[in-house]
Amino acid sequence: MQGRTDGGKGRFFRKSLIMIFIVSGIPGLIMGALVYWIAGGRVESELLQLHYRQIEQRSQNMDDQLSNLELLLSHWAFDNKFDYSLNGFNFVRNFERTQDITRTLIAMQGSNALVKKAELYIGGSSSVLFNPEYTVLDNQTSSGMYDKLIHGKHITYWTQWAFDTSHPDTKDLTLVHHIPGGSLQPFGVLVFRFDNEKIANLLKTMTPYDDGETFLLQNAGELYVSASGSASNSPFVMALREKIDSLGSPKGSFFLDYKGTTYTVSYGSLSRIADDWTYVSASPITSIIKPVVFISKLIITVSLVALLLAALLSWLASRRIYLPVKRLVTLLGSHANWAGREDEFSLIEKQWQSLHKESLELNTKLAEQLPHVKDSFLHQLLQGYLNDYSEEDLLRRMERFKWDVRNRQFTVLYVQLVGMASMDATFRHGDEGLVTFAAVNMIKELASCHFEQCDTLNFHDLTAGLLLITPENQSLAGAFETFSEELTQSINRILKMRVTIAISRPVSSVSDVPLAFDRTKQAVSYRYFENANQIIDMEKDYLEGDEAAEPQYPFALERELIQALRTGRDDDAHAMLASFLEALSCKGAKEIDVQQGMLHLLGNVQHAIMVSGINPNRLFKGANLYEQLSQIREPQRILKWFQDKVIVPFQKELTGRSDAQVKRMIEQAMIYLQQNYMNDISLDNCADHTGTNPFFLSKTFKQVTGKNFIDYLTELRLEKAKELLRESEMRISDVADQVGYQHSYFNRIFKKLEGMTPTRYRELSRSS
Repeated sequence: MQGRTDGGKGRFFRKSLIMIFIVSGIPGLIMGALVYWIAGGRVESELLQLHYRQIEQRSQNMDDQLSNLELLLSHWAFDNKFDYSLNGFNFVRNFERTQDITRTLIAMQGSNALVKKAELYIGGSSSVLFNPEYTVLDNQTSSGMYDKLIHGKHITYWTQWAFDTSHPDTKDLTLVHHIPGGSLQPFGVLVFRFDNEKIANLLKTMTPYDDGETFLLQNAGELYVSASGSASNSPFVMALREKIDSLGSPKGSFFLDYKGTTYTVSYGSLSRIADDWTYVSASPITSIIKPVVFISKLIITVSLVALLLAALLSWLASRRIYLPVKRLVTLLGSHANWAGREDEFSLIEKQWQSLHKESLELNTKLAEQLPHVKDSFLHQLLQGYLNDYSEEDLLRRMERFKWDVRNRQFTVLYVQLVGMASMDATFRHGDEGLVTFAAVNMIKELASCHFEQCDTLNFHDLTAGLLLITPENQSLAGAFETFSEELTQSINRILKMRVTIAISRPVSSVSDVPLAFDRTKQAVSYRYFENANQIIDMEKDYLEGDEAAEPQYPFALERELIQALRTGRDDDAHAMLASFLEALSCKGAKEIDVQQGMLHLLGNVQHAIMVSGINPNRLFKGANLYEQLSQIREPQRILKWFQDKVIVPFQKELTGRSDAQVKRMIEQAMIYLQQNYMNDISLDNCADHTGTNPFFLSKTFKQVTGKNFIDYLTELRLEKAKELLRESEMRISDVADQVGYQHSYFNRIFKKLEGMTPTRYRELSRSS
């Protein structure tokens, strides 16, 4: 049986093999001849047209990149960071703004790979340079070099500039913008200095071949950039420029014979700010058509070799044709168990069925993993990571995940759990993930009973998201109300916590879902701060506020708290903090108002710490207190965090710096000042009252409070004056008498320290 199989099928396969070799060889020879014949004509023309289109597309790409750089620099030049306040600004004293400008320049510098340096120069009597670090230019030559950029005839312009005075021939391609943006009398410039090597590499993309030349030149200036580093007066470059000038067209292509080589040249214009540039790309024509000729010859050669090889292998086909079948049987099944007792193709069929079964098992595993992949997709969608995808792409991706999204609307629900700090020891701090997991399971179960398509996301921080996909124009008000009530009751009963549910407006496109999620998440922060269940339906304009219900910031409690901290009255400080939070979170207060109020208090406490001569970064070990505080949503946890993380470390530090006797003396002096600030008092009066000498009182007063005696008295009087201006209708002269100043002197010192007159301050406080 084995012999008959070999003999019968061998002859058939041998004849078939000979015919295949002949049929495959002859068309290859004919095709190679035709390709070789037409390579010098139509193909050459089409390749040249393709080459010109590539040059034009790449020049457009380069034009877009340069335009983006111009828009980027203009955007920053009109930013309020670079307004008129920088003129004459004290960057040493106001180091926080100096650091902000440095970080902004670093961000600008990293926004595009072509930018080597982003610099800010401010002229005047004290020239200042950010590159991007703050530098004072004492060298007249360096400041003069930058002053020339300010006096450019255009607000925004390109140039090639030598920033190193010791190497005037080394110039960088530079984009300059006057600041402030749009000003007719600029006092500084924003500068983008570009990496010459990267600019050259960008130009090289216009020439896909190693040989040739590519350069940019400014039509009405001296700006010139070459991809190969050729000088502007090199013979080849001069020949190209003369030819382009003779044509008189802003764009086009032509052939140029130069030193025995034919070049195809493509040129055009780039519209830049205040000027036009011309790009030129020259490539040897042989580099373009050479591959086609080579491939044509190669096809003929290979076809001839294949034809000869077919004749040589035809007599071996009858013996070797069976070898692939045998190898396939060995690969798919056990050759030892087969031993010729079974047809080879039957064995291949059985093995195929076995592989098919394994494929089904793999598909089953894939179906099990699909929910996890869907969750990952939803996370990316809600966080806005898929904004670059079109609406159709998003719909197709969701359909692949088995969602029905055609003719559907999308609604986002955001669920936040509160009241963990008031639970009866059911969960402890750190169990937020466990509590959220339990709540998410409840949300999934209840949502599946009310909505056809729903997916829940676990954010592991006592919050969860729910995406609902429902038919268009279908009202779900009743379903939302029932679902919200059942979910609230379940979480109240099982987890002993309160729930805030925010419901977004329905959106008809997937690309609007991230915005709906952000608005819904933001809406939760407008919940009432009291520990109660709340449902925020954005369809009903829930967020419209009532001006009469605006929260009042407890300024008096803040001052008393800071005074208690400065004087080391620990118990009073803790009591004042509790009273401050209680006043801030009174009935009707919203979460966002309480958080903003506590963040404002944190800033003022840190200011008091700095005034006391203590570095907050060292005291708090570099922790981002603002970020930590903004994540806490419950009054008890806010109070405990503020005491443990802010108050206690400051009190310990302050205790180590001064003993109790000195602090009591300073506290006595401060009380004396608060009771007699409206009278004519001095350092000598205060020293007599506290029983010490003026020199010791001045020294210890500065050590404990961080302020000079007269500065503290002035600040106390002005704070009282501002309070009277805000809360009473007294005349300005009466206010001055109440705080111990003459009317004229009060106006001068108030404007000096607050930057405005008392009358203007009263107007602004009333309007806000």
